[in-house]
Amino acid sequence: MSRYLEDGGDGYYNEENISYTCTSWAPGVGFAGIVCAVVFANIGGAYGTARAGQGIMAMGIRSPELLMKNIIPVVMAGVLGIYGLIVAVILNGKFSTPEIGTGYVTYSQYSAFCHLASGLCCGFTSLASGIAIGISADAGTRAVGAQSAMAASWKKMGFTGDAGGQAEGGGDSLFVATILIQVFASNLGLYGLIVALIMSQTDYKCDPSADY
Repeated sequence: MSRYLEDGGDGYYNEENISYTCTSWAPGVGFAGIVCAVVFANIGGAYGTARAGQGIMAMGIRSPELLMKNIIPVVMAGVLGIYGLIVAVILNGKFSTPEIGTGYVTYSQYSAFCHLASGLCCGFTSLASGIAIGISADAGTRAVGAQSAMAASWKKMGFTGDAGGQAEGGGDSLFVATILIQVFASNLGLYGLIVALIMSQTDYKCDPSADY
């Protein structure tokens, strides 16, 4: 059915010219996708940063020389918020304002639900990634600090062998393993970002002159 009045009315739609493809509530669904992308991604980033910070501060008490070396998890968690920001900016560019004078909406339900799915995909994967980064970083940095402090104590007492090797190596093997765990945890958010970017390119707008 046509979205426009054929009788030269005042230009505002009524029950006879409403488009069921581009409804008035469709933009609200699309904006919800933006909210989900930003909010959940930043929640994941905040949790990962806070949880990793706890482990880093606890480790820094006994091994302050390793403090800056183990700051990497905080950076990884902070990047998750940027993922949500990127998706939000792209989705915002897909919206079209209602037509001036008539108020007709050309933003379709198809685009709205696609953009909602895009925001949810980015938001929830970033949230999961932040939780994984935070937990693994908390445990990993505490373990690295404990190993370094223990190896240093053994070296001061004159022990050699494995203890001496750990003191000289500074627990690098454990540190590398911790970083690898966090890298794979951060990849979860990256996967969601890639899928969200692909889905955000899907767009459909109603033609005001067409019949629906």
